[in-house]
Formats: sequence, C-alpha cells, structure tokens
Amino acid sequence: MSDDEGAPPMAKKSRIYYGSLEERERERLSKGAGGSLGREAVRAGIDAGNINLASGEAFDIEDHVSERQAEVLAEFERRKRARQINVSTDDAEVKACLRALGEPITLFGEGPAERRERLRNILSVVGTDALKKSKKEDEKSKRPQDEFQQTWYHEGPETLKAARLWLARYSLPRAMERLEEARNLKEVPEASRTARQQERHTTLRGLNNFCSQIGDDRPISFCQFSPNSQLLVTASWSGLCKLWSVPDCSLIRTLRGHNTNVGAISFHPQATVSLDEKDVNMASCAADGSVKLWSLDSDEPVADIEGHTARVARVSWHPSGRFLGTTCYDHSWRLWDLEAQEEILHQEGHSKGVHDIAFHPDGSLAGTGGLDAFGRLWDLRTGRCIMFLEGHLKEIYGLSFSPNGFHVATGSGDHTCKVWDLRQRKCIYTIPAHQNLLSGVRFQPTDGHFLLTGAYDNTAKVWTHPGWSPLKTLAGHEGKVMGLDISLDGQLIATCSYDRTFKLWMSD
Repeated sequence: MSDDEGAPPMAKKSRIYYGSLEERERERLSKGAGGSLGREAVRAGIDAGNINLASGEAFDIEDHVSERQAEVLAEFERRKRARQINVSTDDAEVKACLRALGEPITLFGEGPAERRERLRNILSVVGTDALKKSKKEDEKSKRPQDEFQQTWYHEGPETLKAARLWLARYSLPRAMERLEEARNLKEVPEASRTARQQERHTTLRGLNNFCSQIGDDRPISFCQFSPNSQLLVTASWSGLCKLWSVPDCSLIRTLRGHNTNVGAISFHPQATVSLDEKDVNMASCAADGSVKLWSLDSDEPVADIEGHTARVARVSWHPSGRFLGTTCYDHSWRLWDLEAQEEILHQEGHSKGVHDIAFHPDGSLAGTGGLDAFGRLWDLRTGRCIMFLEGHLKEIYGLSFSPNGFHVATGSGDHTCKVWDLRQRKCIYTIPAHQNLLSGVRFQPTDGHFLLTGAYDNTAKVWTHPGWSPLKTLAGHEGKVMGLDISLDGQLIATCSYDRTFKLWMSD
C-alpha cells in the first residue's frame, strides 16, 4: 500500500517484475503489513536465490500475447479458406496446377489424395488468383509461337501498288496465251503426242558429256545459260564470276567485284536477245549480303544493291526483266524495281533463312524455298501466300516452275524431289531422286517435257514429265553437283561442281 491514499487510483497494468523486491518488502515489513511468517518466507527465498535482487526492469506481455493470438487466428482463417477451395479430382490436372505454381508435382510417398490436399493448402496461402495468373502467362507465351507461324505482310510504299497493277496487266495476257497453247495441244491426236514424247525420251537417253572445263580454283556454286544459249556464266566461291562461250567453253570475261563466296549469278531475260551490252545484263549475290549488277562489256559491276544484312543465297529475274528477286538468310525475300531503283517489297514468311526463289512463267507468282523445310507460293499481284508447300523433312534448296504453269518442283535435303500441282493445291508425286541432298531442280524451259535434278551424290538425273520415271543419270563429276541449268533451245545441259569444273551435256 502507498501513503498517498487520497490520490486518484492509477490504472493497473499487469507487469512482470525483474530484479529486486527487497525495498518494497522492507517497506511492507516496516509498516507491519505482513506477518512473521511472510517475512521469513521472503528471506528464505532471497537466501535460496529464488528472488532475484538485480535492478527492477519490467516486461510488457500484452504485445506477445496479441502476436500469438494473431497467428492462431490467421491459421484458422487459412484452414477456413482451404475448406472452401475446390480442387480437381483429376490427378493429372492437380499436377499441372502444381507445376504452374512452381511447386514439385509429387513428393516421396505422396498419393493423389495427399497431393490434392497439398495443392489446397498452397492455394489457401497464395490465393487462387496466382493459378489464374500463371495460366494467363502460359497463354501469352504460347501466343508468340502461334504468331510465329503466321504469314506477315509489310506495309509497302505507293510504288508497290503501282507495281502490282503493272504485274497484273503483264501476267494476265501471258496466262491467256499459255492457256490457248494448252488448248491447241489438246487438239493434237493422242498418237502423235505419244510418238513425239517417245522420240524425246530416246534423245534424252543419249545424253553424254560433251565438254568439261576447269572453271576456277575454288568450287563452282552456280551456272546459267544466256537467253540465246550461246553464253554460260559461272559463279565461284573465290568471289569471281566468269563468262564462257558455248559450246567451245572458252573464257570470254572474268567479272571481279565480290570478295567472298558468290551464291548465284543470273542473266536478264532479254540479255543477248534485245538488250544492249552496256545495259544491266546480269545480277549476282554473295555470302556477305552484297548484290551486284553487271553489263556484258565490262568486268566491273555497273551498280550495287544495298540493304541486305545477311547472306543472299539466290537472285532471280522476273520474266519481264523489270524486277529482281533476292532471297536472304534473315528469313525474308525481297523484290526490287530496277526501273524505280528501289526495294518495293520486303516479304517475311519463313521461320528460317530463304534459300531459293523462282518466278512463274506468266510473271504472276513467285515461289520461295526455305531452310525451314517449307515452300511458299506468293501472288505478286495481291501479296498473298496462295499455297503452302509442306511435306519435306529437311531444307528446300531448289524450286522450279514448269512451263505448263501448274506444276512446281522442289528439291530438298531429305534426298527427294516433290512435284506440286497448283490446281489441286497438293503434292502429287515424290521422287526418291538421289542418295544425298538435292542442290537444284530445273524443268525443261520450253515445254517442260523433262525434269533435271542435281545432288551432292555427284550426279544429275533426268526424269520424264509427266510420269517421273528416270531417263538418264549424268555421272562424271568427282565432287557434289552444286548447280545446273538447261539452255533455252533445249540442246544443252550444264552442271557445275565442288570439284571446280563445269560440264556440258548433249545428245548424240
């Protein structure tokens, strides 16, 4: 008791006292508040060390009691939430949910019931929204993959619209002429057509090596005949392109301009026919992304086409001669308007590098083959991908349109050549052509009565069209055949090889 009895009562607080109670006990004993028994008990406690006589410090226990109560309440709330959460009874779905939450899908000795209970406990802690968020993230990650397989179209300049209209006006009359020729051919008696076909097959079986020439110090990657069939141009890994006379295979000119492997060189459709020698007659491309234009009277390039950031594998002229197509390993191909001197189309669509490009004889379509094992046919008049060539197991390295306008051949790294029909929109035949990857395919350019394939098994082969039966194997190269071509007059076949030579083949 205190002496200040008249003072207002103080709010009592439960306290635990640490330290000495000696002073308080002395006050109490001095006032006679306790008996002798109490005094003796306190003294005995002090002597035994059960009453600490250190400094008097106090410790509040209310905060600790409240924290403990909060933990207990939180645990009860969690269990309440867990009872309200619906968990699937499908064990596979439970595992998928655990995987989505980043938890182990199973623990040692855990059964389906325990797994469901564990998922319920986890969801009661992190909340069911966490599972929804993880599902949304999975959908977002899948969405780019779906978009990756879609065809993308770049917004083009106004010149592209003008070019598409020009291409429509150019291609439609040519298509009408081709169809008229097909109707006229159909009127020819079947016996006459069969006899003519047999005569051609006999001629093709008589193909022999007419000329062989060492073309460079490095492998020869590409060759092509001029439109008048009197010149042959070759491209080499040395960076040099060479112009040869046909059929004597004498060197006319060496074209110097590339500093690395040349992938292809192609003649303008009117070169050596109606085009002046000083004009642009050829185009070439190289592994450093450079594209160069050449004339026939100079060994230096007339102009360079800039804009590619990766390897340019092939160049090809549009039948009109106004446009040039290039394929690039940046997963795209481009169309250049040489009259306007600008790029009018930068088209993506392949998931890997684009290797080869070819144009339809009418000038209406472009076909591309890529390292993603797919081919695509593009309508140049609308910009749409009108046909997806799916079926090869490996990269497509060669593509060619038949003069009949509805057959397309593709050569692939899976050792096969596939023939596609544009009318049926599907593959109509697969030729097990070679024992190694096909580097190139070519239809006979005038009427397409045979198909030529070249491969890394050191051979080129001639196949009937239609029928796709083998007629002749052109063997003679000591290295893989890297390029081939057929002269427009149908008399000569050229092949070039890794063995640094090119060969001309002619019927007896």
